[in-house]
Amino acid sequence: MKNFALIGAAGFIAPRHLKAIKDTGNNLVAAMDKFDSVGIIDSFFPQADFFTEFERFDRHIDKLRRQGHKVDYVSICSPNYLHDSHIRFALRQQADAICEKPLVLNPWNVDALSEIEKETGKNVYTILQLRLHPSIIQLRNDVKSSGQKKHQVKLEYMTSRGKWYHHSWKGEEQKSGGIATNIGVHFFDMLSWVFGRVTDLHVKTYESDHASGHLELEHASVDWFLSINEDHLPAEAKALGKRTHRSLTMAGQEIEFSDGFTDLHTKSYLEILAGNGFGLEDARPSIELVHRIREQKKG
Repeated sequence: MKNFALIGAAGFIAPRHLKAIKDTGNNLVAAMDKFDSVGIIDSFFPQADFFTEFERFDRHIDKLRRQGHKVDYVSICSPNYLHDSHIRFALRQQADAICEKPLVLNPWNVDALSEIEKETGKNVYTILQLRLHPSIIQLRNDVKSSGQKKHQVKLEYMTSRGKWYHHSWKGEEQKSGGIATNIGVHFFDMLSWVFGRVTDLHVKTYESDHASGHLELEHASVDWFLSINEDHLPAEAKALGKRTHRSLTMAGQEIEFSDGFTDLHTKSYLEILAGNGFGLEDARPSIELVHRIREQKKG
């Protein structure tokens, strides 16, 4: 049984990490969030210590380490712009870091974390759950078996968000990385994992609530569209009362991957605990890509 700490316990994604820690037979010893609406912890680890101030959390984790009960992993579910700092904290406490997407906001942050990994001997892992989705694994195998063929691909992802989004950290590009980073980075990771490295890109539209563009990858030409505006949902999705729409097509054929998301965090943890997690270099291509998208839209 490994000891875990979790930063960002009140966040949207935290319950998936809590479940993954529980389902893999490990223990959460401490959690931290400046917001105290964290009753979800009771469903998993009611005995975990909880802190609303990072300084006290830091002191507690350090005390556990000095008493011989150190934390083995720190799970990071905090806002995107804090990931880099919280990963550094984990490594300094001689713990491995498991960080939500996006791992960091800028490519040079990856370089710096790589140096700290070497200094501390600890590892940084990230959640790239689509790489573990059976449909995406099959797609990658199909693309590999097709040789040097260039595929025509279309990606659409729409996930409706209310007015609150623009008033939260997610609506501030400096904190979230903007729309393409915040809701798209794991899709861009999936595309480059399946179809190879980016050879060219063009940003068509980039607004606070949606973005679109074209990617040239080694083995695919990709048109992509991302949105948090419910007006962009297809009519059939609206008719069914759905607020999210995912679509990935190759040569006009739909690749179904809407189901199977619920257990992917647990699968990710199992891989990490077995020493097979996705690390800094796995995350680098998608971090570089979303950074390029931000820079191109500025021009």
